[in-house]
Amino acid sequence: MEGAFSFSPRIQLPLERMSDIVNKVANSSLITINLESYLPKDLVAFDLKPFLFMEMILKEKDYRQALKEHDWSIYKNKTAYLFCSVDAIIPHWAYMLASIYLDEVNAQVHFGTEKEITDKLFIQNIEAIDAQDFANMRLVIKGCGDEQIGTNAYVAITQKLKPIAKSIMYGEPCSTVPIYKQKKQA
Repeated sequence: MEGAFSFSPRIQLPLERMSDIVNKVANSSLITINLESYLPKDLVAFDLKPFLFMEMILKEKDYRQALKEHDWSIYKNKTAYLFCSVDAIIPHWAYMLASIYLDEVNAQVHFGTEKEITDKLFIQNIEAIDAQDFANMRLVIKGCGDEQIGTNAYVAITQKLKPIAKSIMYGEPCSTVPIYKQKKQA
């Protein structure tokens, strides 16, 4: 069956016709919001595990000395999250003491795992958006990117912008899923 199928070569438009092609997406009034830009930055872990005797026991005297000798400069002007990566009983004061040292290098201090703190700060960043910047606009919340974005962020941005947006869509400007459209005023 050789020759039963034929393929036409790519159609080449003359240069004068190329100017007739209009990119409707580029010319639209859609505003794309990339949630990745609201992810917290400069997150640094402070794990109590290395300060434990045999990764199980916190000895107060040794702990205090180790904190004094620790290089705190790596946390300077960063967001630090305190946690312990091993299953050990850590008294509350141990975290409190570490937070004092972190505060002295101007670190923003939080307690919890990286995921917990990332989620918390991510939502705070979304809540801090000035919604008026998006008043009566047609918005596309970008649907994919380099970072994994949780559903909680998509819900938070929708709730933040719904009262002010003309419309909200999900995806990419060339392929969107309608989420919300402002009702026309009578």
